[in-house]
Amino acid sequence: MDPTSSPTARPTRRAVLGGAVGALALGAVQWKPLGRIPAASAATTLAQPPAFPAGISLYQQTFQNWSEEVTVNGLWSCAPATAQDVVTLANWAHAQGWRLRPLGGGYSWSPVVVDPGTPAANTLLVDCSQHLTAVTVHPGSPASVTAQPGVTMDTFLATLKAAGYGLTAFPVLGAATLGGVLATGGRGTGVPAVHETPLPGHGYGSVGNLVVSLTAVVWDSSASAYVLRTFQRTDPQIQALLTNVGRAFVTEVVLRVGADQRLRCQSWFNVSAASLFAPPASAGSQSLASYVSSSGRVVCIWFPFTSSPWLRVFTPSPSKPWTSRAVSSPYNYPFNDIIPKNISDLLSQIIGGNASVTPTFTGAQMDAISAGLIATGSWDLWGWSADMLSYVRPTTLRITSTCWNVITSRANVQRAVSEFFAAYSGKLAAYQAQGRFPMNGPLEIRVTGLDNTADCQVPGALGAQLSPLRPRPDHPEWDTAVWFDMTTIPVTPYAHQFSGEMEAWIRGNFTGSYGQVHAEWSKEWANTPAGAWTDSAVIAGDIPDSYRAGQAAGDGWDAAVATLNALDPGRVFSSAFLDSVLR
Repeated sequence: MDPTSSPTARPTRRAVLGGAVGALALGAVQWKPLGRIPAASAATTLAQPPAFPAGISLYQQTFQNWSEEVTVNGLWSCAPATAQDVVTLANWAHAQGWRLRPLGGGYSWSPVVVDPGTPAANTLLVDCSQHLTAVTVHPGSPASVTAQPGVTMDTFLATLKAAGYGLTAFPVLGAATLGGVLATGGRGTGVPAVHETPLPGHGYGSVGNLVVSLTAVVWDSSASAYVLRTFQRTDPQIQALLTNVGRAFVTEVVLRVGADQRLRCQSWFNVSAASLFAPPASAGSQSLASYVSSSGRVVCIWFPFTSSPWLRVFTPSPSKPWTSRAVSSPYNYPFNDIIPKNISDLLSQIIGGNASVTPTFTGAQMDAISAGLIATGSWDLWGWSADMLSYVRPTTLRITSTCWNVITSRANVQRAVSEFFAAYSGKLAAYQAQGRFPMNGPLEIRVTGLDNTADCQVPGALGAQLSPLRPRPDHPEWDTAVWFDMTTIPVTPYAHQFSGEMEAWIRGNFTGSYGQVHAEWSKEWANTPAGAWTDSAVIAGDIPDSYRAGQAAGDGWDAAVATLNALDPGRVFSSAFLDSVLR
C-alpha cells in the first residue's frame, strides 16, 4: 500500500468486487436495500398482498445477502412500527397463507432470511431495522439492557459504552442487527486468560447466552391467534428461542451486561505460520495456544500461500501501555476497506479466469495489511471493548465464508489448530498441483468459550439448544471452541468442492473423546461441488446429530424443533429452506 497515493484513486473493496462480477450498484459506504418500490407505485411487479393490514409501511424490494449468493427480486416488504404490528402481521399471514421472514441488516452468508427459491407471491420480509430499534440500559448490580431486534450492534454497543458497560465477545461487523446475531448464535472471540478473573455480567460464549428474558410472537391455542409472550430464562421453551435460526420472531430481549473493559490490541505480522500452528510437541512461545493462555483473546488471519498471518492479540489492560495509541471509536484499520491498484488488478485477473495469480494476490493482501498497520500507526491500540473489537465495515471486500467450530478441551487447542492447518494447507497444495486455486481469501481462526448459563446470573437458567457453543454434559472437560472460518471470493471455481472436502475432514477428525463439530448458522455449510447447503446427508444427519449427541433425553435437536413447531404451528415464521433443515 502506498500511503501517499490519493484515496480517490483507490476504490473500495466492495466497489471493485461488485463491479467485477456485475453486481447491482450498492452504496460505497453503506449496505442498503436494493430496488425499493412503494406499494402505491405503478412500478410494482406483483399484485399487492391481499387485505394487507392498514397503517404498516409496505413496499417491494430486492433481497441480497452479504456475499450476493442469495438474491431474490421484488419481495414484498414492510416496516412494522411496534411489536404489536408484528402480531397483526402474523395473524394476517396465518389467515392468508403467507410467510413472514424477519429482516435486520441482511449481513448473513446463509439463506436463513430467504433462500433463492423463495416464492415472491406469498413471502413478506418484515424489516426490523427501521423502527424496532430501541435500546435501554438498566444500571445496577447486576446491570441489564433491554433492546429490540433491529438495533445495529454499533448502536447497541455504543449505548452500553456510554453507560459504562460492555460485552466480552460479539461479532465484529457492527452493521449487523442484534436480532440476527441472537438468531444465529453470534459470538466473538476470547476465553479467560490464565490468571484472569472473569467479570460479573460477562461471558465468553454466544451473545445469546447473556439473555435474561425475551418476548416473541407465538401461537396461543386458547385464543387461536398469534400473541406476544415473554419467556424467562428458566422457561424450557426459551431454549429453542435463544438461537432460533430465523424460525421465530423475537421482538425484545433483556440481556445481562457487565462493566466495560479496556483492551490493548497488538497486531503482529512477523510470527510465522509454522510457529503459530506448530504441533504441540514443538510448540513454543509463539504458538497460538501460548497467545491464548497469556491474553485469552486472539484473532488469526492467514492468507493462503503466505508465510506469516495477521495475528491480533487483545489483552485486558486497565491502564494504557506507554507504547499503545489510545482510540475512542471503532474501525481503526482504514486500510482494510481500500484496495491498492496492484491488488485490484490481480483480483480482476482472478475473476477473469486467471486463478494462477492467486498466490501473488494473497501475498499482496498480506503486504497491504502490514504496510497499512505501519502507515496508520495501528499495530498497538488501546481503548474500550467496543472500539477494539468492532473492525469490519460493510465496505470491506465481499467474500463468502464456510465456518465450523470444534468443541474440545482447552488443552487440545494447539493440537486442533495444528492438525487443521496441516490438512488445509496440504489440500491447497494438492489443488495447486492441478492448477486449481479455490481459496483466495483468508483462513480465520478464533478461540472462544462455551455457553455457560451462570453468566446471565439467573438462578436455574437454561441453555440454548441450537447454539453452536452449547456444552456437552457428557464431556465436562470440553470447555473451549476453536473456530475455522474458510473464506474466498464467491465466484471462485472449485471453492464449494474444496470447502465440502474440508468439512468432511473436520467432521471425521474431531470425533470421539477429541471433540464435537458444529456449523456456524450464519455462514456456508453442507457444501458439495453444486454449492453450499446442498449436501442433504449433512443437513438431515450430521448437523441434527451434532445437537443430539451427549444431551439429556428430551433436551436436544428434536426438542428444539418440537418447541419451534409448537410456538408456530402454522409455520408462519419459516421458509422452504428452514423446513428442510429444522424438520
